[in-house]
Amino acid sequence: MRSLWKGAAVLLCAAVCAFFAYALLRRPVFEGGGSYELYLGASSGARIVQSDFPARDKLLYANVRGESARYAGDRYLELKEKFRAELLFTERAAGVTNYYLISPLLGEGIALEGGVVNLHIAVSGDTTVAGTPLIFGGF
Repeated sequence: MRSLWKGAAVLLCAAVCAFFAYALLRRPVFEGGGSYELYLGASSGARIVQSDFPARDKLLYANVRGESARYAGDRYLELKEKFRAELLFTERAAGVTNYYLISPLLGEGIALEGGVVNLHIAVSGDTTVAGTPLIFGGF
């Protein structure tokens, strides 16, 4: 009987550890941002879900393929450094500067302009939006 309880305790501990490992892998990419969005499904046709609790929502949605967060101010250099990202190219249009980068700290990217992009940072006036692999929708 004692070995049965030991086995159940080991099994329970393994399940708890597996859940925490899964939760760590699913934590939100961007910290401290407001207006968090999760992209569900295929990249360009992704369903965009606004999230006030991205850590919880990433655990609930199995098909999260990307995410983004909005920040006050120009946070381009801070985010570039945080993700140890390399700038691939820049586009400017309608008062928005778009930076397309590759980061070794982020997952798969999207082929774009002859490279693979997995971090997109858009700066407009006093607002920065960061997304991975790209920002979908508007900013």
